[in-house]
Amino acid sequence: MLRSLRLLDFRCFKALDLEVPAAGAILIGENAQGKTSVLEAICVLIRLHSPRTHRMATLARIGSGGFGIAGDPWGCDRQVRHSREGLILKVGDESRANRSAYLEDGGLVVWMGNEDLELIRGPGEGRRHYLDFIGAQIDANYRRSWSRYRRALRAKNLLLKEGRPRDTEILSYEEILVEHGTVLMETRARLIEELSPLAATAQLAVSGRDEPLTLQYLPASGPDLRESMLQARERETRLRQSVVGPHRDDLALRLHGMPAADYASEGQQRTIALALKLAQGQLLASRGGKTPIYLMDDIFGELDPGRRNALMSHLPPNAQKWITTTHLDWLKETPELSEIGRFTVNAGSCAPSDT
Repeated sequence: MLRSLRLLDFRCFKALDLEVPAAGAILIGENAQGKTSVLEAICVLIRLHSPRTHRMATLARIGSGGFGIAGDPWGCDRQVRHSREGLILKVGDESRANRSAYLEDGGLVVWMGNEDLELIRGPGEGRRHYLDFIGAQIDANYRRSWSRYRRALRAKNLLLKEGRPRDTEILSYEEILVEHGTVLMETRARLIEELSPLAATAQLAVSGRDEPLTLQYLPASGPDLRESMLQARERETRLRQSVVGPHRDDLALRLHGMPAADYASEGQQRTIALALKLAQGQLLASRGGKTPIYLMDDIFGELDPGRRNALMSHLPPNAQKWITTTHLDWLKETPELSEIGRFTVNAGSCAPSDT
């Protein structure tokens, strides 16, 4: 859990010093006041990852030279600072040389938001990201292979875009892509195998109906990645981009055996999104050795009381929850949150709420 959070020049916050109870916090306020930014800061502190941007520099308050985040997840003081000179990471009094060293003993996070509907409706990128975020949290080899695969893919695509023969260099990058792409593919297949029964159970619990949910891995290449690249070489040369590999994988979601994106109602799609995140939390807890913190961005106002109560009863009771909302009308129907702290967020300030 996280009992204290301190921000400096992060997003709209010039400064923030927050102490919360063990159960977590509800952040109340209108839109665009900074609620989601608090959740984002927690995600960066614990996982060095923002669900809203890939560029650390954009997290700094406008006009500042960088930002700082500090807190005590799982009783261990951690600091993340970013400036023009780069990233400075500390755990306790010890500096960590790089992201991998910082993350090797870090915590676990589940992010839940309305944008999760894109897991069902949107392109494959969102579903790959869902798998990557799980794999990176529980498997250092996955995290390493994901980073090296992306760098090699970027280099290969730059060579393909030149439009002139660079076969020797391309082949050297393909060796890296095959090595690390195979790790990604094998790990994703295992993750989906483990997630499938968890998601099916969560779907049943949240919907309250017999709505069978199935997950299926759709690799973008055959079982032999090297052979797939060889067969795609002429096509890649013509299109000037890589067309096979795990960067094009997908995850098929089916309800009652039918594609959920096409046949599930909006309510069913919201339930599937919740089921996927609940399954993620269960898998992280079983594989990662600790209960993740749940960051829940404005989801309760969109759920009917039945789904909301089912969601709360399916969450681990000992999990800390950080929740954003624009109103508390739903809270009286959610007794599980009686011990949670309440804070009002307004124009980059955050204070205990009287509500």
